[in-house]
Amino acid sequence: MVIAVVNNKGGVGKTTTSVNLAAALAAPRRKVLLVDLDSQASASLWYGIDRTHLQPSSASCLLQEFPAAQAVRPTTVPHLDLITGSVELASTDLALGSVRGRELTLKTMLQRLRYDVIILDCPPNLSLVGVNAVVAADALIVPVPPQYLAVEGLVGLLSSVEKVRVRLGTRGRLLGILLTMVEPVRAVSAELRERIRAQYRDHVFHTEIGVSRALQEAPAASKSIFQFAPRSRAADAFRRLSGEVLERLRTLRH
Repeated sequence: MVIAVVNNKGGVGKTTTSVNLAAALAAPRRKVLLVDLDSQASASLWYGIDRTHLQPSSASCLLQEFPAAQAVRPTTVPHLDLITGSVELASTDLALGSVRGRELTLKTMLQRLRYDVIILDCPPNLSLVGVNAVVAADALIVPVPPQYLAVEGLVGLLSSVEKVRVRLGTRGRLLGILLTMVEPVRAVSAELRERIRAQYRDHVFHTEIGVSRALQEAPAASKSIFQFAPRSRAADAFRRLSGEVLERLRTLRH
């Protein structure tokens, strides 16, 4: 099962969601792969991969036909593997622009791998890499903070994703909208959260990811939230989210 964590806006919690959801799903010996598709390689850096050691990366597989199985590396989280991102991903549109079936490159790459769950940490746009992720995915998670511009951009994002699905005949469906960076004490935050839940109803996950000092500090320690602060509210939230994700995946299969 391939899950793309997607939003065409930066700073909404995509990498935080991808890294920690992947770790949560791997906890009960589930075989999970995290694929970093961002040229900034934030998910890779989170797990302590130095910028000088990002190769071979997902760009190597997408642009140079490097075998994906040979690009996989273990993380410090048991049962969780990683394919790194790298700056070369920024040139994907140019490099694959004239390639026939360019939107299927990632899907073809992932079909050769055997994992229970594959999480795609997507770039902050629907460029060719983002389109490849939507095409490859069985399900989509959209992280959205309760901030005005992020909420306003949600309609456009979902519309763009639907156009990709229709044009390319992909099967990926919206698994859920995830409220991130939530500050419960702020009135504006509460108002926007209510607005999102009223508009999208069952498409919104029950679990919310709050603003967390532990989540802010975990990347510097090269640890998932479960390694860094296993008893924190953030860790509890990602455990609940993983349960919701698995339940929704079961529904998708049926």
